[in-house]
Amino acid sequence: MIYRETLVDPWEHFWSFVGAFVGIFIIALIQSLQLPALENIFLIGSFGASSVLVYGAIQSPLAQPRNLIGGHVVSALAGVTVAQILPDIIWLTAPFAVALSIVCMQHTRTLHPPGGATALIAVSSGTKISSMGYWYVLSPVLSGCLILFVVALLFNNITKNRHYPVKMSRLRRSRREHLKKRFERIKQTASPSS
Repeated sequence: MIYRETLVDPWEHFWSFVGAFVGIFIIALIQSLQLPALENIFLIGSFGASSVLVYGAIQSPLAQPRNLIGGHVVSALAGVTVAQILPDIIWLTAPFAVALSIVCMQHTRTLHPPGGATALIAVSSGTKISSMGYWYVLSPVLSGCLILFVVALLFNNITKNRHYPVKMSRLRRSRREHLKKRFERIKQTASPSS
């Protein structure tokens, strides 16, 4: 039995491949030009997982720009904060960073599964990333997300069948409905009774 999500037009596979290749290629190229080969800090593993979402599952609410960028940034902030506050005990910092990143993403409505890895990298990647402190949030995290996002905008809108970001996603629709109901309640309580 074939998983239904994989039954897409072969051109969809092609554009997913090209988008992911170009997005990671740009990040890796910057990495190779800016840093020695042994200092792999710009090309973090969670960008690979983000590529699966933003190039291969572009309709997913978890792949949308707010989730891609916000999820990584919020998670990086959570991970760095844990690394700064707690002692360097991996069995304490690793689960705390991941758990905190999940709650922070949920609270900010930026849930992006690779964000958990971004938080984990902040506490488990050794001295180079830990010495960066909050700079880790700006680069590699934010700068890498922006690269993935710009490439996603280009390659996910190259054909008439691919649209990114999704304008009428279920997540946006439910948020609009929630806000509309809240506004109606406020309007009803504010109107004078006859």
